[in-house]
Amino acid sequence: MAAHSARRQPTAPMPLISWPKRTPQDDATLVARVRAGDQDAMAAIYGRESAAVYRYALALSGNPNWADDAMQEAFIALATRAESFDAAQGSLGAWLAGVARHWLLAQWRAAHRHEPLDEHDGDDGPGVAATDAVLVRRQDIDALWTAVRALPWPFREALVLVDLQERPYEQAAAIAGVEINTLRSRLHRARARLAALLNEPAPATAGQAAGEVA
Repeated sequence: MAAHSARRQPTAPMPLISWPKRTPQDDATLVARVRAGDQDAMAAIYGRESAAVYRYALALSGNPNWADDAMQEAFIALATRAESFDAAQGSLGAWLAGVARHWLLAQWRAAHRHEPLDEHDGDDGPGVAATDAVLVRRQDIDALWTAVRALPWPFREALVLVDLQERPYEQAAAIAGVEINTLRSRLHRARARLAALLNEPAPATAGQAAGEVA
């Protein structure tokens, strides 16, 4: 998109990501105008949705360049195949996020050819507090995002969609391309993994280690 030719400066994602609230009628009307070649409609959609798509992609990937490219791919898809959007199946923001998600997943798979998506290893224990409760206890955003990015892709995606973006389960499952029960299972395991990572003691610094030896 011409309006976004310059790269965004790398920034840390915020812990909560709000998504614009629109009606299906708003989305359907604008997309119909895009299909008719209305550049003003495309600009309007870009203005209202691009930042949220970028933040979602950044939260999922942790890579500003990937996030920027994923956002661009989402709008290229809208410009070239707007007819594939169906307002009855979900919001335009969710559709754009889904396109960005597919692009990011392809990049992740290319960069981790020999790594499985890792969805079943380990015992995550019984009930786990939600991510916002973990945040209240820790108050350490840097540690949170380091831990989120250490999660396997399916768990990270579930956590970003539900706990960080606060999407309904139905919409989050549609974006991830899984059944709601699968999403719930991934989210439970993601919360458990995240809590375990955040509760790990920080490694001792060189100075601390030297003091202990002395």
